[in-house]
Amino acid sequence: MAGSANLNVMMKTARKVGRGLLKDFAEVEQLQVSTKGPGDFVSRADRKAEQTIREDLLAARPTYGFLGEEGGELEGSDPTRRWIVDPLDGTTNFLHGLPHWAVSIALEHKGQLVAGVVYDPVKDEMFYAEKGEGAWMNERRIRVSARSRMIESIFATGIPWAGRRNLPVVLQDLARIMPICAGVRRFGAASLDLAYVAAGRYEGFWERDLNIWDVAAGMVIATEAGALSGAIREDKDMLADGSMIVANNEIFETFAKQVRTREC
Repeated sequence: MAGSANLNVMMKTARKVGRGLLKDFAEVEQLQVSTKGPGDFVSRADRKAEQTIREDLLAARPTYGFLGEEGGELEGSDPTRRWIVDPLDGTTNFLHGLPHWAVSIALEHKGQLVAGVVYDPVKDEMFYAEKGEGAWMNERRIRVSARSRMIESIFATGIPWAGRRNLPVVLQDLARIMPICAGVRRFGAASLDLAYVAAGRYEGFWERDLNIWDVAAGMVIATEAGALSGAIREDKDMLADGSMIVANNEIFETFAKQVRTREC
C-alpha cells in the first residue's frame, strides 16, 4: 500500500525510533545483573524515544498538536490535527528483557482517529492503516479472523497490576470467559493486542482504564481490518473512558455480552 504523505512520515518515524530502542533493548540484558538495575535506563530510553518522535513529526508537520505519554500535550496552531503517541508500549516487558513491545503513533483529525502505525521492532512487523483504506502488516493486507465460536477463539486482555482497583472485576471477567473459549492471553502491550486482532491472531480484546495513547493507533488498524468495538459500559465513550471491547464481527455480540455482564 502506498499510503498518504502523513502515513509515510509516521512509518518512517516509527522505524527510526524502533531501531534506537532495539539498541537500548540489547543493553537491558546486561543491566539485569547490575546492582542498580535497568529501571532508570529504560525510563531514559522511553523519554528519548518520545522526544525523537516529537521532533521528527513536528518537523514534518509543524502546525499539528502532539499528545505523548511521557511529555504531555502540545497545542498546535492547527487545532484540528493532533499526533497521539506512545513511544514504548510494553515498558514493563522491555524492562524485563521480554521481546514484546511497540512504538505507537496515531493521527487525529477533528476528533476522529484517521491513521495509525504500530511497529514491533523485535519482529520487524509494521502494522498500519488509514481511515477507509484497509489495514496492513508490512506489505500484506490483514483482516480480522472469521471464527464465530467462543470455544475456538482466543482473546487478549490486560490484568491490573500492583493492586489496582479493577483487579477483582477482571478476575470475574476471566472466570466467565476462560471456561468457554480457547484461551486468554496477557502479553502486556495493548497496541499489539489490537494489531493482533486486526491480523486475525486473536478474535477479540478487552481492557479497562487505558489511556488514549495506549490504543489510538491500534484502534484505527483494528477497525480498518473489520473489527467491531464498543465501550464496556455502553453509556460511556470508549476512548474517553478507556474501557473497551474489540472483536471480529462474528464473535463480537457473544463476547461483549460476557464482558458486560459484570457492568450491568
